[in-house]
Amino acid sequence: MAIVVQKYGGSSVADADKIRNVARRVAASFKKGNKVVVVVSAMGDTTDDLIELAGKINPNPEPREMDLLLSTGEIVSSTLLAMALHSRGFSAVALSGPQAGISTDSAFSRARITGIEPRRIIKELDKGNIVIVAGFQGITPDNDIATLGRGGSDTTAVALAASLKASVCEIYTDVEGVYTADPRLVTEARKLDEICYEEMLEMATSGARVMHHRSVELGQVFDLPILVASSMVEKPGTIIHGGKNMEQRNKVRGIAHDMDVAKVTVTGVPDRPGIAAAIFTPLAKAGISVDTIVQNASANNITDLTFTIIRKDVSRAMKIIAPVARKIGAKQCLSNSKLGKVSIIGTGMQNAPGYAAKMFQTLSAKDINIQLITTSEIRITCIIAEDNVKEAVKALHKAFELDKV
Repeated sequence: MAIVVQKYGGSSVADADKIRNVARRVAASFKKGNKVVVVVSAMGDTTDDLIELAGKINPNPEPREMDLLLSTGEIVSSTLLAMALHSRGFSAVALSGPQAGISTDSAFSRARITGIEPRRIIKELDKGNIVIVAGFQGITPDNDIATLGRGGSDTTAVALAASLKASVCEIYTDVEGVYTADPRLVTEARKLDEICYEEMLEMATSGARVMHHRSVELGQVFDLPILVASSMVEKPGTIIHGGKNMEQRNKVRGIAHDMDVAKVTVTGVPDRPGIAAAIFTPLAKAGISVDTIVQNASANNITDLTFTIIRKDVSRAMKIIAPVARKIGAKQCLSNSKLGKVSIIGTGMQNAPGYAAKMFQTLSAKDINIQLITTSEIRITCIIAEDNVKEAVKALHKAFELDKV
């Protein structure tokens, strides 16, 4: 019997009717002769509601208690889904992350999975049970509950599928698959039948919300195919896999965008060894992730250094950088939180010229100013004003003819 791992997001289990719908889908997979493991997120906006409630009690809650609180959302979903399956006559058991054997490090709110011991899951599957696992959580070496951060339930599902040697991990959400662009912005966006790990990873890290990059990375490491599909309709989704035989006539596969972008610029920076380390080391120690970094060409051994971060980290970053800037003799620190980024992505771009020029020409024709540019082998990203992001996505989607099959 094949092991199938399915994951259902918060919108798929947002209320009783939707939980019953998920139970129906899980039961259908079980009746095909599969051993079924299901990972669930918290219902609807439960996590956000718990964060808001905690803030009313204590504006600065301890990370340990916060993770224990937030883990309850997935516990509720898993137990309710087990009850829904019981009502349909199926044997099911709900497990927390620790009960499922998921171990993590001690980085509360952003923990990493350090290992999975699936003996309890296998034992329950051998009994003929459907196993429902609370996503987003695991247990630390000190036996505390830690949550995995954004996309944690996706990561849980892929990690479990890999540890159980499942043939595929099925991610069910409120969209029908991976699109060439956000269909909420581009009505002509097309659903992709398949996409390779590298392209999906770039899409995820560039703003596409359908999959979190950590889960894609895990899928790539274990060569585990991932299906992304809708829990609301019975339609084929998108397969994320190794990308064999995926040479494309159109080298650009998708347009991604992200509105959660802020820029910090340190001006008048002395151009000498150790300056970059002095700036970025305290940011790293504070847990602030830096994305794009641009340093201007030096003039008279003085330069400007600019980097991007997520918006919520701007205030903390400025407090950290200001004293560093004074210490190294820089002129001033500036920030701008009204930015976004737009990216073109495709594995075929790395061996074909002209894509950057076409992207820049398209944005220029719309009078969109580019503030920063960053690239990888299969991605070109432009940082632009947030007000221009929607128009940029539409224009680039049309320019690279992504509406055409």
